[in-house]
Amino acid sequence: MKEKLWNDVDDYFTEKLHNSDPVMEAVHQNNFDAGLPGIDVSPNQGKFLKLMVKLANAKNVLEIGTLGGYSSIWMGRALPDDGRLVTLEYKNAHAIVARENIENAGLSDKIEVIEGAAIDTLPMLKSQGWTHFDLIFIDADKPNYPHYFKWALEYSRPGTVIIADNVVRGGRVLDPEDPNGKAMRDFMDLMADDTLIDGTVMQTVGSKGYDGFAIGIVK
Repeated sequence: MKEKLWNDVDDYFTEKLHNSDPVMEAVHQNNFDAGLPGIDVSPNQGKFLKLMVKLANAKNVLEIGTLGGYSSIWMGRALPDDGRLVTLEYKNAHAIVARENIENAGLSDKIEVIEGAAIDTLPMLKSQGWTHFDLIFIDADKPNYPHYFKWALEYSRPGTVIIADNVVRGGRVLDPEDPNGKAMRDFMDLMADDTLIDGTVMQTVGSKGYDGFAIGIVK
Protein backbone atom coordinates (compact mmCIF):
# COMPACT_ATOMS: atom_id res chain seq x y z
CA MET A 1 0.00 0.00 0.00
CA LYS A 2 2.74 2.49 0.94
CA GLU A 3 4.65 1.79 -2.29
CA LYS A 4 1.52 2.61 -4.36
CA LEU A 5 1.09 5.83 -2.41
CA TRP A 6 4.75 6.74 -3.00
CA ASN A 7 4.27 6.17 -6.74
CA ASP A 8 1.04 8.16 -6.83
CA VAL A 9 2.62 11.10 -5.02
CA ASP A 10 5.67 10.96 -7.30
CA ASP A 11 3.37 10.97 -10.35
CA TYR A 12 1.47 13.94 -8.94
CA PHE A 13 4.61 16.05 -8.53
CA THR A 14 5.90 15.00 -11.95
CA GLU A 15 2.64 16.05 -13.61
CA LYS A 16 2.57 19.34 -11.68
CA LEU A 17 6.18 20.42 -12.09
CA HIS A 18 7.37 18.86 -15.36
CA ASN A 19 6.40 19.85 -18.87
CA SER A 20 5.90 17.17 -21.47
CA ASP A 21 9.39 15.97 -22.38
CA PRO A 22 9.58 13.87 -25.56
CA VAL A 23 13.40 13.71 -25.31
CA MET A 24 13.39 12.08 -21.89
CA GLU A 25 10.53 9.80 -22.86
CA ALA A 26 12.58 8.70 -25.86
CA VAL A 27 15.57 8.04 -23.57
CA HIS A 28 13.48 5.73 -21.41
CA GLN A 29 12.12 3.93 -24.48
CA ASN A 30 15.56 3.57 -26.04
CA ASN A 31 16.98 2.21 -22.79
CA PHE A 32 14.11 -0.28 -22.52
CA ASP A 33 14.46 -1.40 -26.14
CA ALA A 34 18.20 -1.95 -25.57
CA GLY A 35 17.53 -4.09 -22.51
CA LEU A 36 19.12 -1.74 -20.00
CA PRO A 37 17.99 -2.21 -16.38
CA GLY A 38 15.35 0.29 -15.27
CA ILE A 39 17.47 1.82 -12.53
CA ASP A 40 17.68 5.41 -13.75
CA VAL A 41 16.83 8.17 -11.33
CA SER A 42 13.18 9.20 -11.40
CA PRO A 43 12.07 12.34 -13.29
CA ASN A 44 11.78 14.26 -10.02
CA GLN A 45 15.25 13.12 -8.97
CA GLY A 46 16.61 14.02 -12.40
CA LYS A 47 15.23 17.52 -12.08
CA PHE A 48 16.69 17.70 -8.57
CA LEU A 49 20.12 17.00 -10.07
CA LYS A 50 19.52 19.64 -12.74
CA LEU A 51 18.65 22.20 -10.08
CA MET A 52 21.69 21.23 -8.01
CA VAL A 53 23.92 21.93 -11.02
CA LYS A 54 22.31 25.34 -11.33
CA LEU A 55 22.52 26.09 -7.60
CA ALA A 56 26.21 25.18 -7.59
CA ASN A 57 26.78 27.38 -10.67
CA ALA A 58 28.58 24.32 -12.00
CA LYS A 59 30.52 24.60 -15.22
CA ASN A 60 32.29 21.23 -15.02
CA VAL A 61 30.46 18.10 -13.82
CA LEU A 62 31.72 14.56 -13.24
CA GLU A 63 29.30 11.64 -13.19
CA ILE A 64 30.44 8.19 -12.06
CA GLY A 65 27.98 5.72 -13.58
CA THR A 66 26.23 6.56 -16.85
CA LEU A 67 23.85 3.71 -17.70
CA GLY A 68 21.80 5.12 -20.61
CA GLY A 69 22.61 8.76 -19.96
CA TYR A 70 19.28 9.77 -18.39
CA SER A 71 20.80 11.62 -15.42
CA SER A 72 23.64 12.86 -17.64
CA ILE A 73 21.12 14.63 -19.87
CA TRP A 74 19.28 16.16 -16.91
CA MET A 75 22.50 17.65 -15.59
CA GLY A 76 23.84 18.55 -19.03
CA ARG A 77 20.77 20.67 -19.68
CA ALA A 78 21.71 22.86 -16.72
CA LEU A 79 25.24 23.61 -17.91
CA PRO A 80 26.21 26.97 -19.40
CA ASP A 81 27.14 27.18 -23.06
CA ASP A 82 30.78 26.45 -22.29
CA GLY A 83 30.02 23.80 -19.64
CA ARG A 84 31.18 20.19 -19.83
CA LEU A 85 30.06 16.94 -18.24
CA VAL A 86 32.28 13.84 -18.14
CA THR A 87 30.46 10.60 -17.38
CA LEU A 88 32.14 7.24 -16.73
CA GLU A 89 30.51 3.97 -17.81
CA TYR A 90 31.83 0.45 -17.31
CA LYS A 91 29.79 -1.44 -19.93
CA ASN A 92 30.28 -0.85 -23.64
CA ALA A 93 26.64 -1.70 -24.43
CA HIS A 94 25.46 0.96 -21.98
CA ALA A 95 27.90 3.54 -23.33
CA ILE A 96 26.65 3.00 -26.89
CA VAL A 97 23.06 3.64 -25.84
CA ALA A 98 24.07 6.63 -23.72
CA ARG A 99 25.92 8.29 -26.58
CA GLU A 100 22.91 7.80 -28.84
CA ASN A 101 20.59 9.31 -26.24
CA ILE A 102 22.95 12.23 -25.62
CA GLU A 103 23.21 12.93 -29.34
CA ASN A 104 19.42 12.82 -29.72
CA ALA A 105 19.17 15.29 -26.82
CA GLY A 106 21.50 17.67 -28.66
CA LEU A 107 24.17 17.54 -25.95
CA SER A 108 27.06 15.71 -27.62
CA ASP A 109 29.11 18.91 -27.54
CA LYS A 110 28.75 19.12 -23.74
CA ILE A 111 28.74 15.51 -22.54
CA GLU A 112 31.58 13.01 -22.98
CA VAL A 113 31.10 9.33 -22.19
CA ILE A 114 34.30 7.54 -21.14
CA GLU A 115 34.23 3.74 -21.21
CA GLY A 116 35.92 1.47 -18.70
CA ALA A 117 35.88 0.68 -15.01
CA ALA A 118 35.74 3.99 -13.15
CA ILE A 119 38.50 2.82 -10.80
CA ASP A 120 40.74 2.72 -13.89
CA THR A 121 39.45 5.78 -15.75
CA LEU A 122 39.31 8.19 -12.81
CA PRO A 123 43.11 8.51 -12.56
CA MET A 124 43.27 9.15 -16.33
CA LEU A 125 41.20 12.33 -16.10
CA LYS A 126 44.23 14.22 -14.83
CA SER A 127 46.14 13.48 -18.02
CA GLN A 128 43.17 14.87 -19.97
CA GLY A 129 43.52 18.19 -18.19
CA TRP A 130 40.85 17.84 -15.53
CA THR A 131 42.01 19.27 -12.21
CA HIS A 132 38.64 19.73 -10.51
CA PHE A 133 34.89 19.58 -11.02
CA ASP A 134 32.23 21.85 -9.60
CA LEU A 135 29.75 19.02 -9.01
CA ILE A 136 30.34 15.26 -8.81
CA PHE A 137 27.51 12.71 -8.93
CA ILE A 138 28.20 9.13 -7.83
CA ASP A 139 25.70 6.51 -9.00
CA ALA A 140 27.62 3.35 -9.89
CA ASP A 141 28.55 -0.04 -8.41
CA LYS A 142 28.03 0.20 -4.67
CA PRO A 143 31.07 -1.73 -3.33
CA ASN A 144 33.37 0.91 -4.82
CA TYR A 145 31.58 3.93 -3.32
CA PRO A 146 34.35 4.46 -0.73
CA HIS A 147 36.93 4.55 -3.55
CA TYR A 148 34.75 6.87 -5.63
CA PHE A 149 34.38 9.22 -2.69
CA LYS A 150 38.16 9.45 -2.31
CA TRP A 151 38.52 10.24 -6.00
CA ALA A 152 35.70 12.78 -5.76
CA LEU A 153 37.68 14.64 -3.11
CA GLU A 154 40.78 14.38 -5.32
CA TYR A 155 38.91 16.21 -8.10
CA SER A 156 37.28 18.78 -5.82
CA ARG A 157 37.95 22.38 -4.91
CA PRO A 158 36.42 24.47 -2.10
CA GLY A 159 32.71 24.66 -2.93
CA THR A 160 32.51 21.46 -4.98
CA VAL A 161 29.22 19.63 -4.42
CA ILE A 162 29.39 15.83 -4.11
CA ILE A 163 26.15 13.84 -4.43
CA ALA A 164 25.85 10.06 -4.07
CA ASP A 165 22.69 8.11 -4.87
CA ASN A 166 21.35 4.87 -3.34
CA VAL A 167 22.92 5.28 0.10
CA VAL A 168 19.86 4.10 2.06
CA ARG A 169 18.94 1.08 -0.07
CA GLY A 170 15.60 0.39 1.59
CA GLY A 171 17.23 0.58 5.00
CA ARG A 172 19.83 -2.06 4.17
CA VAL A 173 22.52 0.47 5.02
CA LEU A 174 22.00 -0.76 8.60
CA ASP A 175 22.09 -4.47 7.72
CA PRO A 176 25.39 -5.98 8.95
CA GLU A 177 24.94 -8.93 6.57
CA ASP A 178 24.41 -6.87 3.42
CA PRO A 179 27.68 -6.24 1.50
CA ASN A 180 26.30 -3.16 -0.27
CA GLY A 181 25.05 -1.87 3.06
CA LYS A 182 28.56 -2.26 4.44
CA ALA A 183 29.95 -0.32 1.48
CA MET A 184 27.51 2.49 2.22
CA ARG A 185 28.56 2.52 5.89
CA ASP A 186 32.22 2.68 4.86
CA PHE A 187 31.32 5.54 2.55
CA MET A 188 29.51 7.30 5.41
CA ASP A 189 32.50 6.80 7.70
CA LEU A 190 34.70 8.55 5.17
CA MET A 191 32.30 11.43 4.79
CA ALA A 192 31.84 11.76 8.54
CA ASP A 193 35.54 11.63 9.37
CA ASP A 194 36.92 13.85 6.62
CA THR A 195 37.21 17.44 7.80
CA LEU A 196 37.28 18.70 4.20
CA ILE A 197 33.59 18.04 3.58
CA ASP A 198 30.34 18.99 5.28
CA GLY A 199 27.66 16.45 4.42
CA THR A 200 24.25 15.01 5.20
CA VAL A 201 21.79 12.44 3.83
CA MET A 202 18.27 13.05 2.55
CA GLN A 203 16.10 9.94 2.66
CA THR A 204 13.72 9.63 -0.28
CA VAL A 205 10.58 7.70 -1.16
CA GLY A 206 8.83 7.55 -4.51
CA SER A 207 8.74 5.57 -7.72
CA LYS A 208 12.29 4.35 -6.96
CA GLY A 209 11.23 2.97 -3.58
CA TYR A 210 12.89 3.88 -0.27
CA ASP A 211 16.39 5.25 -0.69
CA GLY A 212 18.35 8.46 -0.32
CA PHE A 213 21.03 10.89 -1.49
CA ALA A 214 24.21 11.80 0.37
CA ILE A 215 25.07 15.45 -0.28
CA GLY A 216 28.26 17.22 0.75
CA ILE A 217 30.06 20.49 0.07
CA VAL A 218 33.84 20.61 0.10
CA LYS A 219 35.21 23.27 2.43
